Amino acid sequence: MLKKNKSQILFFILFNLFFSITSFAQKNLYAGIEIGRRAIKVSVLDVNNIRKADYDILYFSNDRFSFADHITANGELTQDDITQAGVTVISQLSKIRKEFKLLEENIFIVAAPVFASARNIDVLKNKITSLTNKKLDILNVNEEPKTLVKGAIPPVDYANAFLLDIGAQTTKGGYIDELEDDKLEFIPLELDFGTMTLTDAVQKTVSNQNQVNDMSVYQEKSFDFNTVLRKKIKDLLDKNPLLLKKEKIYLSGGAVWAFATLYYNENIKEHYVALSMEDVLNYDAILKNNFIKFTTLSKTNKEAARVLSTYDQKYLISANNILVSLLESIPNLETKKIFFVKDGQTIWLISHIADRSKKVNTNF
Repeated sequence: MLKKNKSQILFFILFNLFFSITSFAQKNLYAGIEIGRRAIKVSVLDVNNIRKADYDILYFSNDRFSFADHITANGELTQDDITQAGVTVISQLSKIRKEFKLLEENIFIVAAPVFASARNIDVLKNKITSLTNKKLDILNVNEEPKTLVKGAIPPVDYANAFLLDIGAQTTKGGYIDELEDDKLEFIPLELDFGTMTLTDAVQKTVSNQNQVNDMSVYQEKSFDFNTVLRKKIKDLLDKNPLLLKKEKIYLSGGAVWAFATLYYNENIKEHYVALSMEDVLNYDAILKNNFIKFTTLSKTNKEAARVLSTYDQKYLISANNILVSLLESIPNLETKKIFFVKDGQTIWLISHIADRSKKVNTNF
């Protein structure tokens, strides 16, 4: 009888232990579905330590669409956009719910800021809510720099780092200033130029527009325009002297993704990739003088091919001109640590998780 009871007690102990472990694991799993400008991206993360941004990506998908183009052209989403978004979101949500047994409060669905300008955005919101029983939040464009900082910089480095995200239209980011009584203040940063806007500005300086696609002419004009770019960056740094005291620089965006992918030519698994100024300059020389090296690489390397299908040579040169000019403008750069935030698709999700964590102060 005693042996039988011991067996039952042991069974219940093991059962409860298993249940507890399973429940704990679920609490560390988070999923984010982002309806973006040109894609629906889904990520599932296993967060080990949010303060150190220590997490594993368990799942990622990327379905391409043309949402932003239709909003720009028509001022609203097409019915086909709404249907496709609904079908993709519910399909992905059903898949990750089944496969990862996620807690519902750990699943977030958001849409990019561009959706706020769609006249019929409420139709999409209602569609998503009716299909998923979850709210669709629109990311706030004014909160974007803060979201970038919270999600891209490991919270343990908040006080000792700054972030710059080189985008298509602008370069955004920011840093955090420590005040008294454990209070923090967020300082946004913004540079007028991004990859595409800088390219457009350079092309406008070509007097004979028939030569606008001539790479030798473009490179000459691009070199000349660097004086304007450096002046803008100097103004940015002069207005934010605290930047120069930060020991770590975090960089994100397409420009740095292109550099890391083409130059390092390998599948880097770390979330944060250490960069050096020497590598950035060597890459710059290849871009401008030996571009065939990258076109050849793209024939056998899928990620390199994806870079070149996204950016042509002119855009890559503009992107790296921003990167080089930024880094060259920072005094004592050799004493700093520079990192590329590789998993850009998870930044907003990490920001959401940090906001909900009791271990991270995001009250800034």
